Amino acid sequence: MSVFLNADNITFSYVNEMEEPPIKTTVFKDLSLQVEKGEFVAILGHNGSGKSTLAKCFNAINIPEKGDVFVNGMSIKDESKILDIRQSVGMVFQNPDNQIVATIVEEDVAFAPENMGVPSEEIRRRVDDSLKTVGMYEYREHAPHRLSGGQKQRVAIAGILAMQPDCILLDEPTAMLDPRGRKEVMNTIKMLNRERGVTIVLITHYMDEAAQADRVVVMDNGKIVMDDKPKKVFSRVDEIKSLGLDVPQVTELVYRLNECGYELDSEITTEDECVEALYKLLSSD
Repeated sequence: MSVFLNADNITFSYVNEMEEPPIKTTVFKDLSLQVEKGEFVAILGHNGSGKSTLAKCFNAINIPEKGDVFVNGMSIKDESKILDIRQSVGMVFQNPDNQIVATIVEEDVAFAPENMGVPSEEIRRRVDDSLKTVGMYEYREHAPHRLSGGQKQRVAIAGILAMQPDCILLDEPTAMLDPRGRKEVMNTIKMLNRERGVTIVLITHYMDEAAQADRVVVMDNGKIVMDDKPKKVFSRVDEIKSLGLDVPQVTELVYRLNECGYELDSEITTEDECVEALYKLLSSD
């Protein structure tokens, strides 16, 4: 695979102009991260760790003061490439209501391609394909405000898909959803990655969601402190907890059992793995 997103020694700060003199807060300094094309990366970190700021750099919403960010080889500092970058990297935010702009589902999904100047016939095809992809085609003539939270978020994802991006950044897309809605959205994300080859960067507070990624990046105070496969990251339970984060529930269970003297694989992250390990443990007694 080739590198698709490349943050190269970037430094980013916010300036509070309301204060006198203005107060400058550095979010991260000399930070580097690469995401390969087709990869599914989850980014974790407590509030204020810099993860959302970094995601916005990948979409050219934030421009670093030092260093550079490249999207498929295009610099976000090259103003002539901004439109290409934002068509290549779509972003889904926490609250779907903030992204839905029309009163009919299919009109909302058509909004971005219409503004991109896509021909009408092609827009129709993209809208239908995108809604079918996220399982919302039968709701195409519904009013968005009558949909559930999970359905709204899938419509928001369809709106991004209609732009035909190579990558989707999702900033806590399931934070406002119930368990069913979270499952719907996660199934859609995994399908887009596995079947469509869409590069996914998922920011989440849910460890069970992060465990489904190819790779987990953990940020703390503007620095990347862990970057590995989910099983490797979550096996470091004490370190994860020291950062104010959690581990998947099954990993926590295994950790507690091992503290009690049992010998289970510390890299267990799924329910099926946990069931199998417990079955072997109980069968051996």
